[in-house]
Amino acid sequence: MMGLGASQKGLEETLRRLAEEARARLPEIAKGNRDGALLAMARLLEEAWPEVLRANREDLEEAARAGLSQAKLDRLALKDKDLKTLTEGLRQIAALPDPLGRIEGLSKRPNGLRVGRMRVPLGLIGFIYEARPGATVEAVSVALKAGNAMLLRGGKEAFRSNQALVALWHRALGEAGLPLEAVSLVPTTDREAILAMCRLELLDLLIPRGGEELIRLVQKEARVPVLAHAKGVNHLYVDRKADLSMALRLALNGKTQRPAVCNALEAVLVHEEVAEAFLPMLEKAMREKGVELRACPKALPLLMEAVPARKEEWDREYLDLILRVKVVSGLEEALEHIARYGSRHTEAICTEDPHVAWRFLEEVDASLVLWNASTRFNDGFQLGLGAEIGISTSKLHAYGPMGPLELTTTKWVALGEGQERE
Repeated sequence: MMGLGASQKGLEETLRRLAEEARARLPEIAKGNRDGALLAMARLLEEAWPEVLRANREDLEEAARAGLSQAKLDRLALKDKDLKTLTEGLRQIAALPDPLGRIEGLSKRPNGLRVGRMRVPLGLIGFIYEARPGATVEAVSVALKAGNAMLLRGGKEAFRSNQALVALWHRALGEAGLPLEAVSLVPTTDREAILAMCRLELLDLLIPRGGEELIRLVQKEARVPVLAHAKGVNHLYVDRKADLSMALRLALNGKTQRPAVCNALEAVLVHEEVAEAFLPMLEKAMREKGVELRACPKALPLLMEAVPARKEEWDREYLDLILRVKVVSGLEEALEHIARYGSRHTEAICTEDPHVAWRFLEEVDASLVLWNASTRFNDGFQLGLGAEIGISTSKLHAYGPMGPLELTTTKWVALGEGQERE
């Protein structure tokens, strides 16, 4: 017990030191050549990608030996196509307007005082995440563009990958003349580091990104504000006026293009007037992709191999080749189902009726609502942000993919000419 206590104390002291060093350099980060660091990182990634893949392969081999699920192995794996996405994202973010220093809403008071709000960084952000080493590039790029420093605690399964990527970040920061303290990786895989970060009051914000268990733990234990990236229980509603071939393509893309991610499709709601025509098409196409269908009592007679969906699984995120299917009487029932079981992540409708579509867009409470498009578009890169640090499913202080602007806040500024208050 003595050793454990000493270890915990040492970990907390290490995190405090890293946080203090980062906070001391925040003004330099905000004023420095942040875009230069992003462009240098893009170039270094291209040059050192084989080294990164080597570290990632070692992580994958150890994770497989440890019995990590296939869904988590998929999120852990870096592939050659990821290099293009990551480097394009870095260059896109570098090309975005600088979010800092702008004064918004400047107005003149009757006494001549001009007041407005200036965009400033949030400060030091703690990022706790699982499995995905690509997030080590994406999250830092978004935070750095907005002038923030980051303290990273990645999952133990990706420790070697994250070390390799943070080493590249330090080289990029050095080339751009920025302090290396802008990016720090917690130097341990000990799970106690998560609780230590939750207790670290030097952080301005904590962002957890991973499974539901991790999110809830951080929300429960944190002593600083938390921006949550919760699970994605995402639906596609196929309306009675839907183009059924389009609906089939959207369902396939949403479910099978990459099933182990948070914007993947988990359920299809089908209007009863088109269920008889659509569901056999859906089953055939999904069967060819290895997807298991779990259906409501109304849908089961229209499907050959589906199994009954249990009542308690309608709000479940599978992250696997499993899809729920429900026949609904119309838009009202679809809206009620989504309000009850959705997770406010991503919801989509397929219809040729603009009035139905507009009601869906207005009334569904989700961070992204789509009309005739796949749920897979809820992604910072796809929405033009370059990358994202996560998808917020809470409404304070952001809702949806969080790009550089979402990692700033505003402070009031007043420009005077000697005014005094009477």
